[in-house]
Amino acid sequence: MSNYDEAMKLLNEQAGNKDGLITLSTIALEPGPGGLSRPASRIVDAYYEDGAFYTVTYATSGKMQQIARNPEVAVCIIVENFTADGIGENLGWVCDEKNAEMMTKLRTIFADWYYDANNDEDPNTCLLRVRLTKGLWNDAHKGIRNEIDFVNKTASLVM
Repeated sequence: MSNYDEAMKLLNEQAGNKDGLITLSTIALEPGPGGLSRPASRIVDAYYEDGAFYTVTYATSGKMQQIARNPEVAVCIIVENFTADGIGENLGWVCDEKNAEMMTKLRTIFADWYYDANNDEDPNTCLLRVRLTKGLWNDAHKGIRNEIDFVNKTASLVM
């Protein structure tokens, strides 16, 4: 099994097929001191599948406005020591037919709270996909770094 396949297997074991909390970071619309760009981070419930995280959000929320301006995002799973960069994509209304398969999965995975937090009848309730581009699994205590290139499907173990 290649390093990339091993990394994908581990990511599926750690984050796949379940409701998990990740940190999602975007670039704020307003600059920070001195006019420099600044990050904006928040914790979201997400589902991982095939190199992407999915979450349900609101099209006019701050994070979606930020992603519309700059789709470059970062995610972090703190407990698993996993960080990644990716591209945020608004896939549109959760009831759009093109989202039916993924939304069936998300409503099942998020069943305990989904309908308390979301209004599917509102066309601004949207599906956000974060396609991962590069990632890092870092175990500083063991001195191991696994650098993952999701685009070229490669991974290199650095000790």
